Amino acid sequence: QARLVESGGDSVQAGGSLRLSCLASGCLYSASCVDWFRQSPGKEREGVASLDTLGRPTYAAVVEGRFTISQDNAKNTLYLQMNNLKPEDSAMYYCAARPGCGTQFFWGQGTQVTVSS
Repeated sequence: QARLVESGGDSVQAGGSLRLSCLASGCLYSASCVDWFRQSPGKEREGVASLDTLGRPTYAAVVEGRFTISQDNAKNTLYLQMNNLKPEDSAMYYCAARPGCGTQFFWGQGTQVTVSS
């Protein structure tokens, strides 16, 4: 069964950095769009960053210039480098894969990021 496993979440102070990782089983990332989402208590899950099948990134405006999404196909791993973190970045972060960039999502279990002021 296809699986995504996130890691790298932690508690940091504002201005700090973290790198999240998402390891995929099998060929889940093959010909898939991949995404990072986040969700805070009481809020809807929101998209943070995406890569299409050509490796082109898109970012939510609130993280543009601070976050970088990347992928290492040899390691079947998706990354999210987060710099200059702000308290409002605190959330559970989830990776997702969409085969063929369609509407079917495979989700990881999430990793918690907490940013203190």
